[in-house]
Amino acid sequence: MEINHCVFPDNILYDTENFVWVDFDRDKQQATIGITTIMGHISGKIHSISLKEAGASVESGRSIGTVESLRFFNAVRTPISGRILETNRELISQPRLANDLPYTQGWFARIETSNFEEEIKNLQPIENCHERMASVIQAHHINCFSAFPDYEMFEIGVECAATIAKLNQLFKKIAAGTVLHLVSDDTTSDLEMVRWSEQTGQKVLETRREGNLFHFIVRKTN
Repeated sequence: MEINHCVFPDNILYDTENFVWVDFDRDKQQATIGITTIMGHISGKIHSISLKEAGASVESGRSIGTVESLRFFNAVRTPISGRILETNRELISQPRLANDLPYTQGWFARIETSNFEEEIKNLQPIENCHERMASVIQAHHINCFSAFPDYEMFEIGVECAATIAKLNQLFKKIAAGTVLHLVSDDTTSDLEMVRWSEQTGQKVLETRREGNLFHFIVRKTN
């Protein structure tokens, strides 16, 4: 399901209080846990993640790790009790996986539980909790994109030629792989960004129009 461009897979369960998801393997009595796109966007660009060690026992509502950004620090709380089988150590060196790929490569921990039927009572599929998710998205003004931006440029009332010049200056300073969210109200900006991408080789990942505003997600490729 997609809510205001934020993706919530249908085949997993959600803890709507702590903004985490759980994917149960009933045969093995195991669960994989991660954060939702909501926590990822409330956090901002995550620059540090800590994780509990494998083998540790955890109780429902307790922390299995923390996420930290320039504006946010919070615990990632497990909605189920059990023993941690494995944690995603890749998050330590690449914390932005939790922003960009929260439901796949950005998972946090796998937990073995012996009380599956009881634990699952506190979790919901997205079709049962989409209204709650939608209200949080609206309250926090969350707008999901295809990649989480490292930088944002709001060029309102600025001609596209001046915006492109500023964009070129920024791209000289930032590293390859960096993602930018650019907002413009210039009516020609969608065509100009296509032309700029072809000329520079930089990749426009997404173009979205909302009212009189154009949103561009751009990744520096060279």
